[in-house]
Parts: sequence; C-alpha cells; structure tokens
Amino acid sequence: MKRRDVIGAAVGLASVAWMRSAAANADELAAAIKRFADGAPVTEGRVEFDVAPLVENGNTVPVTVRVQSAMSESDHVKAIAIFNESNPQRDVANFFLGPRAGRATVSTRIRLATSQRLVAVAKMSDGSCWSHSVDVLVTLAACVES
Repeated sequence: MKRRDVIGAAVGLASVAWMRSAAANADELAAAIKRFADGAPVTEGRVEFDVAPLVENGNTVPVTVRVQSAMSESDHVKAIAIFNESNPQRDVANFFLGPRAGRATVSTRIRLATSQRLVAVAKMSDGSCWSHSVDVLVTLAACVES
C-alpha cells in the first residue's frame, strides 16, 4: 500500500463520518424540537431570533427571542426554547412565560461549539408552536469535548 492510498482512504473515511454526524445532528435537533412541541406541528413565523450571523467567540453569544403575541389571558406565549444543531446538548435554554409577563421577549448568552444552525421555538397558549432558525458562523469555538 502506498502512502497516497492510505491518505486517500483516511480522507474518505473522515468525509463519511462527517456526513453521518451532520445527518445525525439534524435528526437529533428535530427530535428535541418535537419533544418540546409535544408532537404539535411547528410553523415558521411569529418568532424573531436576534443573534449575530458571525460570532467571533463562541464562549459567550448574546441572543434575543421575540414572539408576536398579545400576551393576554386568551393569547399568550407559554414557553420559549432555543435549540442548536452541534452542541453536546441540543436544548440550550427554556423560558416559561404567562400572560402577566407583558412582553414575549427573552435574552440570554449561550455557548456555541462551532458554526451551526440555531432554532427558537415558541409554544402558545392555544397549543400552536412557532419557530425561526438562523445560521451562525463561529470563528473561535467553545464547548469542545475531547
């Protein structure tokens, strides 16, 4: 076996492993969102996910989620969750609200292991679920596991 053959085989195996992990990450993300939504369909809209598209340091990434809601007794946001595609744990944050919250807006800072897709999901008092997703590029990764 030549050195060139060994390198080619290694690159091939690495690309297959990377492609499998990307598909597995997407499946795990979808499963986490489905668990949060209690199996209800999740519709795109009503949610605004404010996060920088390019993050210099993944150790502290500020995010804000706003949901269009009257926040009345009959129409309010019950919960907001933030999910990620590539961190060791898919659910990043969960916030529980009620009509007395006044506004359906939450802010926090999160850690990102690498460049990935983030999804914010809002569960409404009528049982519907709404979402918004963003892609974030991270130049200095956090959450690195050995």
